[in-house]
Amino acid sequence: MQSPEHDINATFWEHLDALRSVIVRIVIAVLVVTVIAFCFKELLFDIVLAPKYDDFITYRLFYRLSEAISMPSIAPEAFNVELINTGMASQFLIHVKMAFFMAILLVSPYILYAIFSFVSPALYRNERQYSVKFILGGYIMFLCGALLSYLLIFPLTFRFLGTYQVSGDVKNLIALDSYIDTMMTLNLMMGILFELPVLSWLFAKFGILKSTYMTQYRRHAIVIILIIAAVITPTSDAFTLTLVSLPIYLLYELSILIVKATYKPREDDDDDDDEEEADDDKRQLQRITNT
Repeated sequence: MQSPEHDINATFWEHLDALRSVIVRIVIAVLVVTVIAFCFKELLFDIVLAPKYDDFITYRLFYRLSEAISMPSIAPEAFNVELINTGMASQFLIHVKMAFFMAILLVSPYILYAIFSFVSPALYRNERQYSVKFILGGYIMFLCGALLSYLLIFPLTFRFLGTYQVSGDVKNLIALDSYIDTMMTLNLMMGILFELPVLSWLFAKFGILKSTYMTQYRRHAIVIILIIAAVITPTSDAFTLTLVSLPIYLLYELSILIVKATYKPREDDDDDDDEEEADDDKRQLQRITNT
């Protein structure tokens, strides 16, 4: 491995060659893990297809909760939704796609480490510290968002829409690709949205974001959250919209607390505050003079 001093003083072509080697290592790692995940088909799809069964862990927790608080109404009824395949090569392509996404998820720590190792020599010490916290926090929050979607949002969404019928004469047969696409979309979008506290911390650390701004525009944020939830939700029902928007709103409130604890005003902010106070004093003096 080259020393940081050599990396800093390297030419453009040397940097380009180092970047190429990083990309090659990442691609090789992803391909190797993809092949391994592809070979474990049974285990892979036991995880992917688990939310379609009424004995999934989320439903069992609801059963136990209903018994503990004596509220049978919150216990989900037993259901059976069949998945079908409508394309000749669809199952094989879905197998490859799920193996690839699983590889990306498992190899992400190495990908982040490789990228950080490449750019870290050009960063100052405090920037490296911020970068490490930002990368680790961002990865953990992404996993939390994807896990929340997998354990709660997607199962309840699938159960609601998979069992919903306009008539008893119409039987639900869900296409496998529709099931997979809905799951991946919700997991990916929730993972990205869970980056909000990490981004808020970073902006507050740089003195860009204040908690007072976030509190002042809370109503606007709620409207934006509903719009984002409506865009990323693969269905148009209010049930799924509520499930998606509520965690995002809670993340927004958490971000306010994080910004309040992290924000350190910059010198120019203090100057702006002094100017605002001086302007207020002038306005008050002018009102007294006019009266």
